[in-house]
Amino acid sequence: MVTATSTDNDCYTNVDDQHLEIFSLIWLDANVNETRDTEQKLRSIINHLKKFQDIQQCQQYIEQKSKTDRLALIVSGQLGPEIVPSIHKLRQVTSIYVYCMDKKEHEQWACNFSKVRLC
Repeated sequence: MVTATSTDNDCYTNVDDQHLEIFSLIWLDANVNETRDTEQKLRSIINHLKKFQDIQQCQQYIEQKSKTDRLALIVSGQLGPEIVPSIHKLRQVTSIYVYCMDKKEHEQWACNFSKVRLC
């Protein structure tokens, strides 16, 4: 059993990090605390949502997950270029969604990673 610890950047902390869903959703955004409406919509779709503001904490969390876990990452366009190269090849990461205001700005780096989709 893995027990999550509370940090300033880990906004959603579950006492028992085990879950019954096949997929977990990881959300990395420097402004993740300012998007309550979006969080509620995501939680209506999936129960296991981990939010991060810090790239290193997010990457550490992903790397510590079992290779049998299936993780989808939502990341801001600002932080995507920093974390994607480090986690793209991890088996547990099945898809990465980069949300951004200007898709053209991110197409050049994102096209190098097959798991990345721009939204």
